[in-house]
Amino acid sequence: MATLFIADLHLHTEEPAITAGFLRFLSGEARQADALYILGDLFEAWIGDDDPNPLYREIAAAIHALVDTGVPCYFIHGNRDFLVGKRFARESGMILLPEEKVLDINGRRVLILHGDTLCTDDTGYQALRKKVHTPWIQTLFLALPLFIRQKIAARMRASSKAAYSSKSLEMMDVNPQAVVSVMEKHHVQWLIHGHTHRPAIHALQANGNEAFRAVLGAWHSEGSMIKVTAENVELIAFPF
Repeated sequence: MATLFIADLHLHTEEPAITAGFLRFLSGEARQADALYILGDLFEAWIGDDDPNPLYREIAAAIHALVDTGVPCYFIHGNRDFLVGKRFARESGMILLPEEKVLDINGRRVLILHGDTLCTDDTGYQALRKKVHTPWIQTLFLALPLFIRQKIAARMRASSKAAYSSKSLEMMDVNPQAVVSVMEKHHVQWLIHGHTHRPAIHALQANGNEAFRAVLGAWHSEGSMIKVTAENVELIAFPF
């Protein structure tokens, strides 16, 4: 048996192949797992649990079907879907986790998070993140009519794309010291995250010993998962 981790699917109606690939994954590989952890950006955008988009109902039903087979599903918010709330969690059967969570998997202490908090060199993004995670701002946004939220979200995505094109790849990647700091804070030798879309397993030093940072890939043209078993930690790419 294995524990599976995925992130950065960015599901939306304009990419039906990714949705189809995720549904096949849920009805196939995921059913053999001990647990499934989704480390953020499951959706391209999330403007509230009251959004009637049929895609969201389809995804919720598919995840719940997995949970009903006895495979628990856990979710850490990403930078695209940080407003996923308790209503959608109930509908999908997912368990919402804090932004940093330590797991004990077969004797390994593994820290999981989305990954955007590690990109500390991108000070502009970190300032925006702090603002949109302010509780009263979120409450105000969710109180707006759905069509206004849709317009705001579309404008923010356009601004994000424009900002992305002007930033270096180094700025948008994790800061090495931020990685070591969070691993030492939680006393772990393994870290699993997404967000950067740069799948790899990196060796480093933390807590005075060899440590590892496993990065999930985005589901742009193929699936990506990390499989943790008693014997190994594997980064696996697979076709939709």
